[in-house]
Amino acid sequence: MNLIITRNFPPDVGGMQNLMFGLTISLSEHMMVKVFADEHYQQEKFDEDLSFSIERVGGPKIFRKFRKASLINNYLQKNTKVKNIISDHWKSLENINTKIRKTCLIHSKEINHKKDSFLNKRVVRVLNNCDHIIANSNFTKNLGIEIGVNEEKIKVINPGVFPREEVNPKIDEKILKKLEGKEPRLITVARFDKRKNHEKIIMSLRNLKEIYPNIIYICIGQGDTLESQKKLIKELKLEKNVLFLKNLSKDEKNSYLKNSNVFVMPSISYKKSVEGFGIVYVEAAQYGIPSIGGKVGGASDAIVNNETGLLCDGNNLDEIYQSLVYMLQNNKFKVLGKNAEENAKKFLWSEILKKYLEILKN
Repeated sequence: MNLIITRNFPPDVGGMQNLMFGLTISLSEHMMVKVFADEHYQQEKFDEDLSFSIERVGGPKIFRKFRKASLINNYLQKNTKVKNIISDHWKSLENINTKIRKTCLIHSKEINHKKDSFLNKRVVRVLNNCDHIIANSNFTKNLGIEIGVNEEKIKVINPGVFPREEVNPKIDEKILKKLEGKEPRLITVARFDKRKNHEKIIMSLRNLKEIYPNIIYICIGQGDTLESQKKLIKELKLEKNVLFLKNLSKDEKNSYLKNSNVFVMPSISYKKSVEGFGIVYVEAAQYGIPSIGGKVGGASDAIVNNETGLLCDGNNLDEIYQSLVYMLQNNKFKVLGKNAEENAKKFLWSEILKKYLEILKN
C-alpha cells in the first residue's frame, strides 16, 4: 500500500495537479494507492470515476494542514500495510509522525528560501528526515543541495506525460478556420505572471511583424499581468497579431497547440519564483512543436538546446528576438519539431514510472 499526500490534485488545474494525478494513476496500475487530498468544489463528480481510494480534507487553509496530518496519523496507526508515503510538498510531511519510508517531491519555488532562515531550516529538517527526495529537474536538485538538503537522498525524475490525445476533427477544423491566413504562429500556454515573460515576447513581435506581417501570437491562460499585456499590445499596435484565449476545452487548447509553429516561454527568475521544469514544453513537443525556453531554471531538462528547441536569456530581448528569427527562417522549426516529438517519448508516464518503482520497491 502506498499513501499519497497532496495539496495539488484535480479537478483543480495546473502543472502540479497534472503531475500528481499522472503519478497516482500510473502507480495505481502496479500497486495499491490511497490519496489524501485537499477539498475542491467540483470533487464529487471527479472522484466517483477514480480507480483508487481518495479522502478529501477541507476547512480553512490555516487549519487544514493540521487536520490533514491528524487524519493521516490516525490512518497510519490503524493500517499497518502502508509501505511508502509520497508527498508533493515538504509541508505535507511536517506533522506526520511515522517511521514508514517517506518520499518527497521538490519543484523549486517551495524550497527556495534564504539559507539559515526560519523557513529554510524547516524545509531542510523535513527533507533530510525523508528517505528519498525526487527533484523535477537537475536545476531543482542543485537548488536543494545549495540550501542544505542531503545530496545522497536526491534523485532527479522529470514529470511525465500521457500519450498525446487526438483532437476532435470538428473542433480542429473550426480552430484552423480561425487561424487561416495567420502565419507564422507562436503560442504560449501559461499563467500570466512576470516569470512567464509574455512581455518580452510581445516586444519581439513588434520587430517580427516587419518580416512576417501576418504573424500571430496565441496566448492561452489567465493571470495577474494579463491587463498590462493587453495595454502593451495597444501601445505597440499589435491588436491584429495577438490572440488572447481562456477557459478553453482540452480539445481547443490542443488544437491551437498542434496548429502552431513555435512554443515560446523564455522564463525568468522573479523574486523566489523560477521555472523548476516546464511540462508544457513536453506537451508542445508531443505535437511536433519545438520550444524556446529560458536558460534560468529547469527548462534545459525538457528542451535539448539546438535539437528540440532553443534556450535563451529571458532577460535579454535581443536573444529572444534572434531565437525566434532563427526558428522561423527556412522553416527551421519543422526540423526541431520532429526532433522534439521523438524526444518527448522519454517523458511518457510508462517510462517515468519505472524510475519511481525502482525507489518504491527497494
